[in-house]
Amino acid sequence: MSTGQASSAGERLIQLGRVVGVFAVNGELKLESYTEPRSAIFRYQPWLLRSHQGERSLAGVRGRDTGRNVVARFPDVDDREQAQAMIGTEIWVRRAQLPPPAAGEYYWVDLEGLAVETLAGVALGHISHMLATGANDVMVVAGERQRLLPFIIGQYVHAIDFAAGKVVVDWDPEF
Repeated sequence: MSTGQASSAGERLIQLGRVVGVFAVNGELKLESYTEPRSAIFRYQPWLLRSHQGERSLAGVRGRDTGRNVVARFPDVDDREQAQAMIGTEIWVRRAQLPPPAAGEYYWVDLEGLAVETLAGVALGHISHMLATGANDVMVVAGERQRLLPFIIGQYVHAIDFAAGKVVVDWDPEF
């Protein structure tokens, strides 16, 4: 999942996707979904839509995964022209709308901002964001310099302590 932000009410928001194109001529939209599976994006409504036109809440979106695309029908978009105006719109939800992660699983947005320190207690910085590389996820740690640390539980990541706000890693601070 994508990065999080705070709303004006102070609640954490998570970007789940964005509108990337139109599908056919009847107002359907192509979405880029950051959920797994891609079609799970439809489970987390209402959405907060953000675009150059501002923000608005939207519920009642229907959709499907066609194999090539995630296609959505917004209740208030009825033709291709209206759909084209939606391209680039970001889809956000409140963090509270997401189910708790399973044991040993983490939402990236929950890891962002945590302090990172070595087993010896050397502070490396904080997690600015996460990257998917295909082989494994990577923590981007911002400190006196940027570090890319593999997010591999047991091998490099030894503890995640949300209460203390930190991740303990087996990592050479000189590397």
